Amino acid sequence: MNPARIAVLAIAIVAGGIAAYLASGSDDKPAPVKQVAQLQTVDVLVAKNEIGLGQSVKPDDLQWQTWPAATASGTFIKKTERPEATKEITGSIARSPFIAGEPIREPKLVKADGSGFMAAILPTGMRAVSTEISPETGAGGFILPNDRVDVILTRREKNPDGKGGPDLAISEIILSNVRVLAIDQAPKEKEGQNAVVGKTVTLELKPEQTETLSRSRQTGTLSLALRSIADVNMVEQLDEDGQRARRGESVNVVRYGVVSPTTMQK
Repeated sequence: MNPARIAVLAIAIVAGGIAAYLASGSDDKPAPVKQVAQLQTVDVLVAKNEIGLGQSVKPDDLQWQTWPAATASGTFIKKTERPEATKEITGSIARSPFIAGEPIREPKLVKADGSGFMAAILPTGMRAVSTEISPETGAGGFILPNDRVDVILTRREKNPDGKGGPDLAISEIILSNVRVLAIDQAPKEKEGQNAVVGKTVTLELKPEQTETLSRSRQTGTLSLALRSIADVNMVEQLDEDGQRARRGESVNVVRYGVVSPTTMQK
């Protein structure tokens, strides 16, 4: 063999060996894969659709939804604990409305057991009493179920001066911070907004308050004053009849042409 060819072959073999050595000692290794912490989840029963106050829950209104286990409240219904909860909840009546996606909580539901919707949603010891109102006496039609209202009685009395003057209009709050259970709802367009104009309102009252309302309906006109949602838990000072406790109010009484201030206790 030609010596030149032998030399070239030897150089090629040596170069190949060096390349193989360098390749075997390379530090270009793939980066280690970071371990991602597995988020623990649990299946929670939620409202698939909106469920209104007094609505009977149907199977199509419910679904199981994956929920982070760390934020799942103890009041939530979990599939691991109650796999047949959908069947158990079906037929219950909503005491409070649910929005779509809201977890189902049993304190907001009640089993009717053959009773009507109103009897089912009434708390123990309370009564449902209906009374007529007009758009002018019902806060312009913006009172809805679950709102809180004051009931105002307005009555007319004869002028005490005895000279044929105009009658006096006297107004007082007879019931304070009571819950509206229902109102006959008829949507009506009013200045671009849908107002609800009701003619009959059903209030949640204590037994002694029902007597106060019944008496007041015979003596004058009843009006409703809508309260702020922040007043729901406000403690009212009530007397033995369930009326709002009031301090003495000063009015002017005219006797024989002489005006004198008098304090009236309600």
